[in-house]
Order: sequence, then structure tokens, then C-alpha cells
Amino acid sequence: MSSAPALSARGSRLALLVVGLCWLAVLFDGLDMFIYGSVLPHLLETKTFGLTPDTAGDLGSYATFGMLVGALTAGTIADRVGRKKLMVASVTLFSLASGVCATADSVAVFGLGRTLAGVGLGGLLPTAISMVCDYAPRGRGALVIGLLMTAHHAGGILSAYVAKWLVEPVGWRAAFWVCVLPLLFAPVLARFLPESLSFLVAGGRTDEARALADRYDVELPAAKSDERDAADRWTNLADLFRGGEWIQTLLYWLASFGGLLLVYGVATWLPTLMRAEGYELGSALTFVVVFNLGGIVGMLIAGRAADIFGAPRISAIWFALTAAGVFLLSVHMPMSVTMVVVFLTGVFLNSAQTMIYATVSIRSRADNRATAVGWTSGMGRFGAVFGPWLGGQLLAAGNGDWGFTAFALAGMSSMVFIGIAAVRGVEKAPENGAEQGLAGAH
Repeated sequence: MSSAPALSARGSRLALLVVGLCWLAVLFDGLDMFIYGSVLPHLLETKTFGLTPDTAGDLGSYATFGMLVGALTAGTIADRVGRKKLMVASVTLFSLASGVCATADSVAVFGLGRTLAGVGLGGLLPTAISMVCDYAPRGRGALVIGLLMTAHHAGGILSAYVAKWLVEPVGWRAAFWVCVLPLLFAPVLARFLPESLSFLVAGGRTDEARALADRYDVELPAAKSDERDAADRWTNLADLFRGGEWIQTLLYWLASFGGLLLVYGVATWLPTLMRAEGYELGSALTFVVVFNLGGIVGMLIAGRAADIFGAPRISAIWFALTAAGVFLLSVHMPMSVTMVVVFLTGVFLNSAQTMIYATVSIRSRADNRATAVGWTSGMGRFGAVFGPWLGGQLLAAGNGDWGFTAFALAGMSSMVFIGIAAVRGVEKAPENGAEQGLAGAH
């Protein structure tokens, strides 16, 4: 009995190691994702590369399109080479891609850099979530995922400070050179991050997995005896449309589309739109900091609120409050009031999308849950591509005042779709006591 605390402590040390390394990787992911929006007002003001608002919107969509590609291919690649190698490759790719942006001499080269960065960013986040789930202490999976997702918003905060400190005195290229620095972190990941135990077991490397589990006194995942082939996976997808399920599936997909349109549209255009409302650049970048602080708080409280009131209800309410907050940003208010609105918008916006995934997860069969959540996320990422483009088109047409209104309408549409889905759906408890971890909204 005296050894139990030691075993727990050793297992906890491994969990801390994995979560800590993944947290830093996702921090750099957030920095690279938000840096474009943070420097965009300067790029437009100085007409770098002859940049116009519509071209800027296209560039913002390149990164999110790359994220779509990276997210859709991450699972297949990770199953072949391992989650650890994919994480190292993802960090390396988006770091080098930032170097391409920093040295770009044309819009085309800059766009190529942002697209490649998006592929790395899209591949990293789901892989990091899988890694921390593997090593999370029993019963703490949702908490650990929520903690991991705070890193993405911490990266957004860091991007605002990088822009504030470097863009005016040194130039926008310096901000992207900072985003190359995570390249130095890749060898640290390669050296200290253990491979996923689930990957080792699934690949038949049971002895290697057992040695790692014994070294840190953690539980070895059970080998799956009924691995599904491609035909089974397509059957799972078809099941989402059988009978009346197709209506529910489309409602979830439409809600996810509007949610990620809102998330990435605001992430890309918040500083620029605030500048258009008459705020100074420094103040506009401060809003990015406050917005992401709200995102951190929201990630920490969303799961608890959903446990009490239900994920579908919280998602609908959160989207309504997000829409109200985004719409209020189109009104020039006293600075203190604007800061509060930006903070609360960050709280509700980022976790509202997470609640869609939680809703789909809870209301899906255990054998079809991964397919349902994965496709809901994948369809939503088309909204992530559309959001930055939409903001650029509105500004280019001289309708910048409509930017916040358009994003608010996207939030209202998601509220309606997830609300209808909640009314139509039948509450089902998770089968086999499966723990409902909350995947990130990004």
C-alpha cells in the first residue's frame, strides 16, 4: 500500500510532461494562427504588396483552408507514422512556413506561406488532443483537454504583444520571424515527448508500449480486436443519414459552419474592424488580448456549465450571447465598456463551438461517435475558410460597418440550428460510461 502514492506520483509526472509539451506546442500554434490578424491593420495601412481588404480576406482564408487539409489528413498520417512524429512535423512545418511569410516579396509567396502554415496548424491540434487523452489521469480527460485549449488563446494573447512590440518599430516581418522560433522547440518534442501508447498498441508494438507504461506506472490501453476497415468507416458515415438522422446531421453541420465562420472571421478581422470603428492600433491589439483572455476563461467554465444545464442548451445560449456581443462591437462605446464586451464575447464565442462538439458526442452512438464528431468538425471548417474571406469582401466594398453585423448573424444562425437540433434530438446517456471529453473549437 505504501507504493500507491509513488505510483500515482510517477504517473502524474508523465501526464505533466505530456500535457506541458503539448501545451507549449499549441501555444505556438495559437501564436502562428493569430499573428496574421494582429499585423493585418499595419499591412493594410502601409499597403504592403499592394494589399487590399478583399486580397487580405483571401490570404486569411488560405491559412484556414490549409488547416482544413491538415485536420482531414492528420488522422491517417498519425496512424501510419505515429502521433509524436506528426506533432514534430507539424511544428516544423508551420515554423518554416512563417519564415516563407517573413521573406515573401509578393502576395503569392506570402499566401503560399500561410497555406503551408495552415496545414501544420490543422495537423497539430487534433494530434495534441489525442496525445493528452492518452496520458490524462483517469477521469480527468475533459479537464486536461480544456487546459490544453487554453494554450491556443494564450498564443493569441502573445501574438498581440508581438505585434505591439515589433511591428511599429521594426516592421511586420519581425513578427513572422518570431513565429519561426518554435522551430527550436521541435527537437525538444522529438527528445522528450513519449509516443502515444494507443498508437504503439494498435501497431503491434506491445512490448515497447508495456515498457513505457511500466516505466511511468500508467495503465496500458487495451488492444482493439475489432479494428474497422474503410468499408466500416463509410458505413458509419452513411449511418448519419439513415432514416430521419440526416436532418439532425445537417443541423449539426450547419451550426458548426456558422460557429467556425464566426470564430475565424473574428480572429482574423477583430483588430482591423476595431480600427475601422475609430480605435487606435494599440487599443485594437489590446482587444485581441482581452478577447483571448475571455477565451481562456470560457474554456474553463463551459464544460461545468454543460454538465449542469446540458451541452445543447448551453451552446444555443452561448451563441445568442456571442451574437449580441459581436453586434455591440459595431457601436462605438466608452473604452471600459468595450473592453467588457470584448472579454465576454471571447468567453462565449470560443466555447459555444465546443458545445456543438459536446452535443454531437453525447447524442451519438458509442460506435459512431468519432465519425459524427469528426465530420461535424470537418464541415464546420468550410465556415472557417469562408469567415476571413467574407470580412475582406465587406471591407473592400466599403461596408466595414457590416462586418460585425455579418458575424453576429452567423452566431444567430448557429443558435437556431443547434437549438432546433436540441429540440428534435432525444437525450441519450453516453454508452458504457464513456467519458465525454470536449474537443477544441479550432
